Amino acid sequence: MNAHSATASAVAEQLGTDPAVGLGDDEAAARLAEHGPNRWVVPRRVTFRSVLTDEITEPMMLLLAAVAVLYGIWGRMEDTVAIVAIIVVVVLVEVFAEYRAKSVIAALGTLTAPTTPVLRGGRTRSVATEDLVPGDVLPLSTGTRVAADVRLSETWGLRIDESALTGESVAAAKHAGRVLDDAAALGDRTNLAFAGTTVVAGRARGVVVATGTATELGAVTGLVVAGRPPRTPLQQAMRDLSKALATLAIAFSVLVPLIGVLGGQPWREMVLTGLTLAFATVPEELPIIISLVLGLGAYRLSRRRGLVRRLRAAETLGAVTVIATDKTGTLTENRMAVDQVEPVGATTEELLAAGAACTEATPEPDGGWAGDPTDVAFLVAARDRGLPPPPEPVHRFAFDPVRESMTVVLPDHRVVTTGAPESVLARCRTTDPALLDRAGQLAARGLRVIAVATATVTEVPARVEDAERDLEFTGFVALSDPPRPGAAAAVAAAHHAGIRVLMVTGDHPACARAIATRVGIPGDALLTGPELDLLDDDALTDAVTRVTLFARVTPTHKLRLVTALQDRGEIVAVTGDGVNDAPALARADVGVAMGSSGTDVARDAADLVLADDDVSTLTRALREGRTLHDNLRKGVKYYLACKAGLVATAAAGVAAGLPIPFAPIQIVVLEMYMDVAGTATFAAERSERDAMERRPQGRTERFLDRPLVTDLLAGGASLFAAVGGLYLVAALTGTNSATAQTLAFVAWMSGYLALAWVMRTERTPLLSAGLLSNRFLPLWTVVTAASLAVIMTVAPLRDALRLVPLTGAQWLVAVLVPIVAVSWIEVRKMVRDARGARPGAVRATPPA
Repeated sequence: MNAHSATASAVAEQLGTDPAVGLGDDEAAARLAEHGPNRWVVPRRVTFRSVLTDEITEPMMLLLAAVAVLYGIWGRMEDTVAIVAIIVVVVLVEVFAEYRAKSVIAALGTLTAPTTPVLRGGRTRSVATEDLVPGDVLPLSTGTRVAADVRLSETWGLRIDESALTGESVAAAKHAGRVLDDAAALGDRTNLAFAGTTVVAGRARGVVVATGTATELGAVTGLVVAGRPPRTPLQQAMRDLSKALATLAIAFSVLVPLIGVLGGQPWREMVLTGLTLAFATVPEELPIIISLVLGLGAYRLSRRRGLVRRLRAAETLGAVTVIATDKTGTLTENRMAVDQVEPVGATTEELLAAGAACTEATPEPDGGWAGDPTDVAFLVAARDRGLPPPPEPVHRFAFDPVRESMTVVLPDHRVVTTGAPESVLARCRTTDPALLDRAGQLAARGLRVIAVATATVTEVPARVEDAERDLEFTGFVALSDPPRPGAAAAVAAAHHAGIRVLMVTGDHPACARAIATRVGIPGDALLTGPELDLLDDDALTDAVTRVTLFARVTPTHKLRLVTALQDRGEIVAVTGDGVNDAPALARADVGVAMGSSGTDVARDAADLVLADDDVSTLTRALREGRTLHDNLRKGVKYYLACKAGLVATAAAGVAAGLPIPFAPIQIVVLEMYMDVAGTATFAAERSERDAMERRPQGRTERFLDRPLVTDLLAGGASLFAAVGGLYLVAALTGTNSATAQTLAFVAWMSGYLALAWVMRTERTPLLSAGLLSNRFLPLWTVVTAASLAVIMTVAPLRDALRLVPLTGAQWLVAVLVPIVAVSWIEVRKMVRDARGARPGAVRATPPA
């Protein structure tokens, strides 16, 4: 049967499900095996083979292939075999690094896969959207993204945005009780909710009738493969930088051999040298380093309950300068309980009964409720007073953050309105000005104050304006919601890191100030939503520099605040959970949605999802973001410093009229070791101890700033001074060229490792950071030392790489000179650290 032309009970019977209980776990598993995953987009698979195919067609790999071919034509057979074997190893190393980076990024999609509430075995639980099956019973509420095609069995003021499917911009009203004609058009099927659409008002319950490509959306799209994730701004910038540097490197790779030929060097050797220099000096690994550090950092963050939905969030977190956080559920526990009841013209029982009737919570089989904590608090208080369950309203006007109220019409034609005291009292027939003062007194104790008003009508109002007219005030209900245990410490940590924390809440100003005081947010200056409406953009931009508390704000106000902060050059992280928060979350530099209490729409708009809704998780994410940002800087600095040192060393030899310091096959080997160190070392580095003790970078500060460029040039110069210096001294003092090249080779192997060790940290001395805190570098140091020993002692390997034995003194010089040459970097950190540890040393102070 067609679901829209049958009753809800007939559809449930045909699907073998009970709308009050749902499917059992075993039955759901059997149906999942039968119908397959509920998806119409197949995740893009990352395989080693696909990455290998991409990698071997890269221009740099083709250059290596050309080197191998020319070796085969011009060189000895053993040289050809050696270069081919080394090229295979280099390709595999490159492919593994890229495969690892792409796999980690792909894994983020698994961690942030969407979930949906479903009734199974009589209990509402959250399951992966892909695991939904026909016959599942879904509750729908405002902000829900409908996960499958659903035959509605119960609806309460339900309206759904179906524009993604039908193109109709006006939300469609839904009615579960209707039975339609078989030929009803898609847009007229008012008893169905379709996959991919969004609930904009009301709530409902229904039975899943189709999943995956069997849904109306799936029939349109078919099964498609997910697109590649877009590059982050830094990834794109590094890719562009790589292209620019590639032009310079290729020019150098042509110039150096040309000078060598003019100086009398063998032209075939110079051609091979030019090709391998191009391979070694073009920074093709730079984008991979960025992707790997970003991916691993985002993955670590996601494992700590900060789920990264977009990679750009991981990149930006370390630079956040302002956090605009909600109060309820983020700074507070979101465990509402009725603390005080103050009826006016009614009994306490009548006030609680009215408030309990104006809720949207869904009853659970165990006698509890699922829904908004405020609604649940009313229902629990009424039950504890021995009051009967509230009657089901005949009509609902969902909560509107602009009206700041919600209204229901009960079967006896009573109207009940709940909401913000000032909004509800403004719609009452008569009010006492002292009531607002009393609401302020309750709010000043940190209580959330809900006003309740009632009226009696002769017919069900069609408009909310008619329903909320001439109300009779019934009383206040004050609910407690204490701050989270770690909220004050989290705010203090953000302040210590130079990050401003703003509270942006729809609650009463007095309540906002009380909670702000308890968690450590300065509350001397406060602006309300109506006051924000009186400010033009320039005045608001000025106000956000001195005001930290904003109360009675709407989502529109939140969007204006974000824009004003960004206009002042701030990098803004914003928390939100509602449908109307989506514009501000999308506008923010880092949009942060609540994982437990947030709506699907908010999570879709956000870059980061807090799985536990806790602001402490956000501050941990900020620390991880700063670590990631630091590691990106260190990785890029090290990689480019090695390239600069290699270029300078090769150029120096040619300029002195000497052979190139490295044979082509040696250059390929050195590049392999450098690439491994550059891609893996800094992705594994832990945060430095002062990560949350310094001010964040501003929006105008560049990634490749002067300190970074200066340090990379200094590092490259240190490598050149050690390796190039050794080679020039040896060659110019009569040492044969093979020995001079071997000295340069061994010195480079020592120097690139020493540089990695001292560039592991930017500010913390190695001994303070811990020599073994980076799990990769000590291991790679042992691997490098062992492989160098094998290369230099196994004659066939040594000969293949065109190396010769060294004396003990030569070994000592080749190993120690590069270490000494770069050790000044470590000495500088130790000196700066000693100065910073003195009494009176300046640290980041909490922002005003």
